[in-house]
Amino acid sequence: MQSNNPVFARNDSFNGRSGTQTYASPGTGYSDPSTWSTGTPGQGAPTGYGVRTDEGRMSIDSVVQKSAMTLGVLVIAAAATWIYLGDISEDNIGVFGGLAMGGALLGFVLAMVNSFKAIISPALVLAYAAAEGVFVGAFSSLLEQQPQLDGIVVQAVGGTLMAFGGTLAAYKYFNIKVSDKFRRGVMAAVLGMVGVLLLNLVTNLLGFDFLNLNSGLTGLLFSGLGVVLGVFMLILDFDFVERGIAAGLPERESWRAAFGLTVTLVWLYVMLLRLLAILRSE
Repeated sequence: MQSNNPVFARNDSFNGRSGTQTYASPGTGYSDPSTWSTGTPGQGAPTGYGVRTDEGRMSIDSVVQKSAMTLGVLVIAAAATWIYLGDISEDNIGVFGGLAMGGALLGFVLAMVNSFKAIISPALVLAYAAAEGVFVGAFSSLLEQQPQLDGIVVQAVGGTLMAFGGTLAAYKYFNIKVSDKFRRGVMAAVLGMVGVLLLNLVTNLLGFDFLNLNSGLTGLLFSGLGVVLGVFMLILDFDFVERGIAAGLPERESWRAAFGLTVTLVWLYVMLLRLLAILRSE
């Protein structure tokens, strides 16, 4: 089960290196594959998957629990940042920008560390959520307080929740299958967009914006493409979770799944926020 998603690519179990390819003969500590069951959270993992027998297995419940914790930290950090900043003025507008920039950069660094870390660290996942929460809180407050953008945050949150629910329903009821070509295409497009965003950030810091990604038709198309890619990323996340559970991964890998879902939801929310801001400003 080879993965092209950097969030999961460093994990042996997602890439066929967990020791499941060969099976020992009876009496050597490995069971016949036909005897394995899906199990429930907290049960020991089957010995045929090469993980400790006293460690629970990844399940839908464990992924939901870890995702709720991660998103909870993000929401709390965002709310605290929003309250701390208060009303925007000429005197403190730099603080808004500084916190948004600092949170985004720290979140990006932690995302790279988590993506390429072979053994997932819950502390680093929660640290990423906190950093992204600071970014989301400052960026959201900065836009919300613009006269023409009042109510934009509620719209973006609602749009993100609807996209998540709709994509999950479509994935489940239409039995969407994810091919390797689809994975490669989505991840290539996402990495390309990240590169363009970083380039745009550098040019903005230098005082010019030749890419014009924050307004006009170019901004609308770029943000719209980002929303579509966010939906595709959700499909990849659901596929990885489903495959991970079927493969009997250890419960600690629920943190990796939670991290991947959080990255995608932040991406989707920010792209929706950008799209709505451009539409409301035109």
